[in-house]
Amino acid sequence: MGTWDIGHFDNDSAADFCGGLDDAAPGEREALLRSALQLAARAEEYLDSDEAVDAVAAAALVAAQCPGGVAVTSAYGPKEPLPPLAAELRPLAVAALDRVVAEESELAELWDETESGPAWREGIQALRGVLAASASSSAVEAPVAGS
Repeated sequence: MGTWDIGHFDNDSAADFCGGLDDAAPGEREALLRSALQLAARAEEYLDSDEAVDAVAAAALVAAQCPGGVAVTSAYGPKEPLPPLAAELRPLAVAALDRVVAEESELAELWDETESGPAWREGIQALRGVLAASASSSAVEAPVAGS
């Protein structure tokens, strides 16, 4: 994995993932994000770094549409706009990020071997915070079944 900084898009795999989003039809982009998040969130065994990087990039793109989210301005992010994303992606993104930083995650292990590991983890936690706050506020605002 070619990595040049700790940002969510500062590596070859994330840049390739975003290129794939750009190549996809507009109606397929949300499904690609969902797939990347599900792959990481549901990983029961060792999580490969490329899969984890894709999940981090997908989570950052979901978070960009949340209140308090940061717009993706990286030159390595998608060039094409994303459609408004379903709020249900937010808790999935939280679960994916939790798995990325958990044990048996190659990406977390790689970062933990560097002096930039703590800063990388802080960036993931900040991203998770935006998503978690938005996911919980969406759940509170959702109508209760039967009411």
